[in-house]
Amino acid sequence: MSDVPDLYLTAGPRVGLRPFLPEDAAEFTARARESRALHHPWLFPPEHHATYAVYARVLTEDPARAGFLVCDRAAHGRIAGFVNINDIVRGAFLSGALGYGVFAHAAGRGLLTQALSLLLPYAFGPLGLHRLEADIQPANTASRALVRRAGFRPEGFSPAMLHIDGAWRDHERWAITAPPPPG
Repeated sequence: MSDVPDLYLTAGPRVGLRPFLPEDAAEFTARARESRALHHPWLFPPEHHATYAVYARVLTEDPARAGFLVCDRAAHGRIAGFVNINDIVRGAFLSGALGYGVFAHAAGRGLLTQALSLLLPYAFGPLGLHRLEADIQPANTASRALVRRAGFRPEGFSPAMLHIDGAWRDHERWAITAPPPPG
């Protein structure tokens, strides 16, 4: 895909966030395969067209999820990563679980930091959420640094919280809440 502003939900100087599209399968899965070493053992984005199709469909059609591609504007919209809000709960909770990943070619350049700075106003504005939580395996120092830069605060520790890569993994819980309304 090209860097077409009309595709972006929101954009900053370096990245734009846009929905997943079926035609992104080839680029997304290629980037996921190239990034295996970076992602393992933290996450496992789809590496094949069929699994991408299911993943993208769920993120765009399930009201309990919202998923966005992080596109590098300097590279004509090349996919740099993704940010997802999963397990969206309405009612009194108004919360979601944040998931994200950067692809190897874009790692270490601050693109996900900008992506989160764009996502938070959308989550707390049009999506109407009050709280986002990021659950992070303790050894994932890069992920902890990312959410800290975005303003998340540590809230606790959950032993054996999620089954990932064949084992129950401990997670630190980090969260951010919507800023209070002005006035």
